[in-house]
Amino acid sequence: MTTTIALAGKGGVGKTTIAGMVIKYLAQNQTGSILAIDADPASNLNMVLGLDLEWTVGDIREGMLEQVKSSLINGGAAMGVMPGGASKREYLDYHIRTSLAEGSRFDLIAMGRGEGQGCYCAVNHNLREVIDDLSRHYAFVIIDNEAGMEHLSRRTTRDVQHLLIVSDPTQRGLVTAQRIADMRRELGVNIENAWLILNRLRSEMPAELEAFTDKMDVPLLGVIPADDDLAQYEFSGKPLVELGDGSPVYQAVASMMDQILK
Repeated sequence: MTTTIALAGKGGVGKTTIAGMVIKYLAQNQTGSILAIDADPASNLNMVLGLDLEWTVGDIREGMLEQVKSSLINGGAAMGVMPGGASKREYLDYHIRTSLAEGSRFDLIAMGRGEGQGCYCAVNHNLREVIDDLSRHYAFVIIDNEAGMEHLSRRTTRDVQHLLIVSDPTQRGLVTAQRIADMRRELGVNIENAWLILNRLRSEMPAELEAFTDKMDVPLLGVIPADDDLAQYEFSGKPLVELGDGSPVYQAVASMMDQILK
């Protein structure tokens, strides 16, 4: 059975860093392969994981549509078939699998840019099938989402066992976190558990902040301390998954993963 962990939150709260620490934890403490899905159009999870990224799903999708349009203009195949006779599903399946960035314990697929003009309904349906089929071959799937969770709402993934809603210790971050917590019931995706993670706390939690989180419709899983050494490590150009186990950020994430997975 595949365990799916999705992360969401306001932009800039540290979702991608935490996703990297979750993947580091899984690689060190769990058996089975790991698939990382970068669902943020910024597509920088590969830098955290130390993997090269040549193509995204968005690139593949747009390339496919351009080929179909060109074929139709030139009197070629019908809309459901690619030049050469392959179906759109076969085309997407092949190119998505070949675009996979492969590591020793984890692989990465990036969703990339959003949709342009035109109808993408049929393409998105095929994408759901391809990505769902690909996910079945992994023990863990980690999804780094944008704040609106567009890819979850379009059901490009299967059921989610754990939704980690990340916020910094600000009112805007927590208000966004609450909106995401409310949104999870409207996505059409079965989310078994939702958790709040408070990131970059520089001191003890203020009483006002604690009172705010207590009222939220999602339990607080844990707090991650602010760590200036982490920023310096990132500027070194080294992948964050190579961060030492003694890092307070990694230790905090590992403790939370122990809670929900063990």
